[in-house]
Amino acid sequence: MIVDTETIDEFLARHASDVEEAVRQAAAQEIMPRWRTLAAHEVDQKNGPHDLVTDADRRAEQYLTEVLGALLPGSVVVGEEAVHADPATYGAIQGTAPVWIVDPVDGTRQFVHGVPGFCTLVALVQGGELLASWTYAPARDQLATAIRGQGAYLDGERLHTGVPEPGRDLRVATSHPDYTTDEQKHALRGVWADGVAPRACGSAGLEYLAIARGELDAVAFSWEAAWDHAAGLLLVEEAGGAHLTLTGEPFRVTGGNALPFTAARDAATASRVRELLRRGPA
Repeated sequence: MIVDTETIDEFLARHASDVEEAVRQAAAQEIMPRWRTLAAHEVDQKNGPHDLVTDADRRAEQYLTEVLGALLPGSVVVGEEAVHADPATYGAIQGTAPVWIVDPVDGTRQFVHGVPGFCTLVALVQGGELLASWTYAPARDQLATAIRGQGAYLDGERLHTGVPEPGRDLRVATSHPDYTTDEQKHALRGVWADGVAPRACGSAGLEYLAIARGELDAVAFSWEAAWDHAAGLLLVEEAGGAHLTLTGEPFRVTGGNALPFTAARDAATASRVRELLRRGPA
């Protein structure tokens, strides 16, 4: 079993391109052939009409589970659909083995409605530390990657979050209030403030990519499912950004975070959004 960081680094040096190819192939074989061609029987609800799953989600996750597990012996795959079927499998994130965290189709609602705002997310984590990530938007043919300590890239070009333009309202994407507790609703209303231009979020993975590209200033999210956040948080970090929970600590993929939390293009913006969340509406 691979357990030490040095060996993981060696694995990534040898096989990062193989992971990229696996992500592309999952999309090419299982996702894109079903985009805009889904039949009614290929779409199901998980936890209500806004929480959808399709045959593309299931088949792409199965493909990635097989390929990624074979690439890194001793690793474990934690996928969104597998956890829905057996919630106990989520606990592997707390263990010592390397873990692949997979969201086969992030933005399933957009995928079902035939719009291009969806992506495939893969992150490699060990002992709660984010080590590498892949964010692939197949309808746009955009691939963003990050390896801890080596930077973030989009289609081979280095990403830098930059800083907000002086005098411009902060652009912040937020959780939809329908999926929050009353306490979280109160906190999220804090970003409806002077100098902030909030909007509802789309695919979490693509919102993180927008921060890494310097197109979005921050997100304010109220849930902590690792498959939605792991890949994007590392991408933002390696592009120069930061993330904070309500108590001022960095977000932990292992859970137990004080929510809502923010990820932002720089530490100052993260602190500002966190303070708005902590304070709530004026």
